Amino acid sequence: MIIDSHAHLAPPALLDAIRAQKGDFPSIRLIEDGGSIGFSFAGNRPTRPISKPLSDIAGRLKWLDDNKIDRQVVGGWLDMFGNELPAEEGTRWARLINAHFAATAKEQPRFIPLATVPLQDGARAAEVLKEAHDQGFKGAMIGTQPKGRGGVLDDPTLQPFWEAANNLGSLIFIHPVFESGDDRVHDYGMANAVGRITDTLIAMSRLIYAGHVTRYSNMKVVAGIGGAALPYVIGRLRRNYSLDKDKLGNPDAALAAMYYDTIVQDPRALRYLADIVGADRIMMGSDMPFPIGDLTPLKIVQETSFSDNERASINGGLAAKLFGL
Repeated sequence: MIIDSHAHLAPPALLDAIRAQKGDFPSIRLIEDGGSIGFSFAGNRPTRPISKPLSDIAGRLKWLDDNKIDRQVVGGWLDMFGNELPAEEGTRWARLINAHFAATAKEQPRFIPLATVPLQDGARAAEVLKEAHDQGFKGAMIGTQPKGRGGVLDDPTLQPFWEAANNLGSLIFIHPVFESGDDRVHDYGMANAVGRITDTLIAMSRLIYAGHVTRYSNMKVVAGIGGAALPYVIGRLRRNYSLDKDKLGNPDAALAAMYYDTIVQDPRALRYLADIVGADRIMMGSDMPFPIGDLTPLKIVQETSFSDNERASINGGLAAKLFGL
């Protein structure tokens, strides 16, 4: 079974429901844009409009067929997670998204859904994650900056969420958000090329040093986009840890415990990732439908120096195991 472990979806039925129920979400302003919609959450800057490929189910299935991919792990679109919303409203928003992801996966079983949770409130996020598992989800996709720009995943108020993820054995896919928090990347297309990397690196490094990755060892953490720069800076992370071991989580133990996708766009980088974390921790992924992703994701796995068994694991064996397929 060939499985794409990293993609995004905005089911058409969800968009219809959002339009129909917009009165139920007073802190969300819908922005109609050429037949699509964007959002302004709690008065914040509007998101980008939802691109057509995010909700094109027929086109998605054709792409899977053309690339000889059997199943696809789909999370929501990070721009519309709404973690800036008031907690109660954000909880209802996450439940609406999850209901339509569950229905879409039931209608089209090639999709493996990841839940959305209201990370603005740790206790509510834990509650929604438990509900999602009851609905058949195996975990959730979360952004790097809960509660909006500058939020951190090691925020003490999120402890109930991490405890629930650990108790449930959830797969938690950590994904960069649109706003990296550094205004220097808003030129030359660097928000995609660099901002996603620095955002993920900072968020994951905080989780590692806070001890979350090793403390909550029953959950399965996926560090998106090939772990960002984590494999390359492991020496510096280790050196920093050696200077304050009594207070910091062990970065080597954390990198060995996490999982990674293949979205690095260079076989040399993918080989290096495997050398650092082990090929058995890597899953093929595309970041579909975004152009910065890898829209021929089997190619890099084929071009990288792996054994046949390693390649089979990367192309679907590990994902099948983690999702209980």
